[in-house]
Amino acid sequence: MQEDLQLFAAIVEQSSMNKASALLNLSQPALSRKIAKLESELGVPLFRRVGRRLELTRIGELTYDYAVQLRQMHRQYLLTLAEFKQSHRFTLTIGASLTTLQTTLPDLIQALTGSHPEIDIKVVTGKTHEIVSLVREKKIELGLVASLIDAPQLHSVRLFDDHLELVLPRGRMLGDKIGIKDLDGLPMILFSKGTWFRNFTDELFDTYSLHPDVRMEIDSFEAILRLLHTCSAATLLPRSYIRTQMLEDNDLLVSPIPELKGMRRTTSLIHGDPSLLEPIVRQWITEAAASFAARSRSALNAKGGLPG
Repeated sequence: MQEDLQLFAAIVEQSSMNKASALLNLSQPALSRKIAKLESELGVPLFRRVGRRLELTRIGELTYDYAVQLRQMHRQYLLTLAEFKQSHRFTLTIGASLTTLQTTLPDLIQALTGSHPEIDIKVVTGKTHEIVSLVREKKIELGLVASLIDAPQLHSVRLFDDHLELVLPRGRMLGDKIGIKDLDGLPMILFSKGTWFRNFTDELFDTYSLHPDVRMEIDSFEAILRLLHTCSAATLLPRSYIRTQMLEDNDLLVSPIPELKGMRRTTSLIHGDPSLLEPIVRQWITEAAASFAARSRSALNAKGGLPG
């Protein structure tokens, strides 16, 4: 039917069956048969004859508009197809846990699009186990999670190790030598329950039998930072999230506690069968892992360096 619709459109645009048949290199009887067939399929007349002229019926006008839209859509499809063939653009879907969404994903996307602008990035979020399931079910190509995943049919690529840092409003000093026990009873704003990062934080509290005074639970690091002064509270953040400018903008400081550095977790990229990934994605994964490894080595040689 689509081919017949374009024949019909040509007749309308040429205002003549004879001119249209010449343009289409088709005999007039053959063109007439095709239009008759189209009218039969639609169940309505498209033309009415007024003397020696053909005029469109109301349905004919609607059908012509539809035929033009189809033609435009087809042309746009061909342009998009040509662009794809030339640039090999494709969409890469990355799943990120609530923690890595705020800590690591922005830098990863910037690096990926900077080196491979032909890739269109789509991001979905969820809890770590949800991201793992999406990768396993091939609903997304990559997952960014704050742990090493050991699961059948999945590949886990280590990016960097992360640990907790105590962040508090400037001027709220707990003493010259702050220890882990100073967190007991300390007013704190913590990340929401049910997330990897909160589980990590609670593990710390359980390990050292700590019972902080939890004032709020929020699933946004940015919101937590903005509320620390208002609530006169402290928080625990992943080292990978902390930036010097961020601390200065919010008038905050990091209070080092040796025990926190022992609470480490590994952030990693996970994916399924490598052969199902685009070659440039496999290459980028290797580049990303190497880049984070280099940054981690630099952090060991520079006090206060940030691995993520």
